[in-house]
Amino acid sequence: MEYRVYGKTGKEISVLSFGAMRLPGDDDEAVAIMQRGLDLGINMIDTALVYGPDGRSEIMVGRAVKGRREQVYISTKNPLYEHTAAGWRERLEQQLTNLDVDYIDFYALIHDVHLDGFNEHFKNPGQGLEEAIKARDEGLIRHFTFSSHESPENVHKLIDLGLWEGMIIQYNLLDRAYEDCIAHAFESGLGVQVMGPVAGGRLGMVSDRLQSVITGTASTPELALRWVISNPAVVTAMSGMSTMEQVEENCAVANNKGLLTAAEQVAVAELLEENKKLLDIYCTSCNYCMPCPQGVGIPQVLGALIVEKVWGLTDMAKHHYAHIVRGEDKFQDEVVLAADACIECGLCEPKCPQKLSIMEQLKEACELLGS
Repeated sequence: MEYRVYGKTGKEISVLSFGAMRLPGDDDEAVAIMQRGLDLGINMIDTALVYGPDGRSEIMVGRAVKGRREQVYISTKNPLYEHTAAGWRERLEQQLTNLDVDYIDFYALIHDVHLDGFNEHFKNPGQGLEEAIKARDEGLIRHFTFSSHESPENVHKLIDLGLWEGMIIQYNLLDRAYEDCIAHAFESGLGVQVMGPVAGGRLGMVSDRLQSVITGTASTPELALRWVISNPAVVTAMSGMSTMEQVEENCAVANNKGLLTAAEQVAVAELLEENKKLLDIYCTSCNYCMPCPQGVGIPQVLGALIVEKVWGLTDMAKHHYAHIVRGEDKFQDEVVLAADACIECGLCEPKCPQKLSIMEQLKEACELLGS
């Protein structure tokens, strides 16, 4: 496993880290797959208070690192539910309890920070920033970071605040919107943690077209991971792994495959330029649009639509969609419904970080894939 220095902190982090957003439902299995990743060289696990009910992801991470705490860097995030210093501190203390640790290594002071939200609801007297500084002074937090889906322009401004030592940002083969932000963060001495390196699972599918670009590529996820970590400004790619097989495959790529050559990176970029239409319907399966009050599995439906519209894999897209109809999506704790259950209430669209026209896409998916 390659290890890279995390900005000015001097900490050496594995180029592949474990994203604990999509852990399997069985607790013992969730712990086992994280521990297997640690055995194979991963030394960072990223989680958040809002991942899973009642802080489940953090609790599972705490179990996974028990007995090996000094070998693992924990990254987590504080959601800005309300705007008081006391509330922010209460959530931090709950996270320390969930994780069963005395300190957190890399801490996003606001989960999915927006510049206006930071300026209006976090940095002022009586708000979270003053408590965050106290917590760092007390040794409860080692390094300040932020995560964001903001506009690239505002992410640049967030970087320039000079408050942080690291940044968590989305970046993958299908979404290069923050590429300049990543370079700017690197130049500013921040460590860059990449979320969604496999595009929320969308690049987990077989794509003969993508794989054919690089000779010897065994799978699309392999290419996706290698592409992300080939950017020297990226410290680590946080891959959300939910099975032991994914852990073994991703660690094998990080350990054995190496970086893409400059010529290979150019070849991939040229192919992606041909698929710009993907940006109009791109969904990362972040689940911020969920839950749908009608039970529609919005991320699953839009994922199936991408398979059809962008890659032309009609049979696979219809297969995925049919499983949504039957409530058989194995990554969901609850049964979800297909697009025809949508009543166009519109509650989902304001929550979408990508600003997608979700209702229109659900209609299109129903028409294309529902027959």
